[in-house]
Amino acid sequence: MRQGIGGYLEKNSDRMRYDEYLRRGYPIASGVIEGTCRHLVKDRMERSGMRWTLEGARSMLNVRAAFQSDHWRTFIDWHMQNEINQAHPNRNLIQYYTPPKLAC
Repeated sequence: MRQGIGGYLEKNSDRMRYDEYLRRGYPIASGVIEGTCRHLVKDRMERSGMRWTLEGARSMLNVRAAFQSDHWRTFIDWHMQNEINQAHPNRNLIQYYTPPKLAC
């Protein structure tokens, strides 16, 4: 087996059908991906003075990806339902409750 770049190209030649990818309209350069990473990740995560834990960075990127895509409304609806479920796990127990009428 050949070593180095030649070996890599031979091993992965079945993935390098650039003529087919171009015909289908797929981007074959990394510029689109790099630009998206810069816009989605770097511009938000590397502001002056920011420090992130892995969990905090993951959460921020999930929110940012949803906001920058068509999934924002779905994300907000899911988040609100999740918060309600955590804050009021037994709310279904009062679903059919009717308070008694007060004699005033």
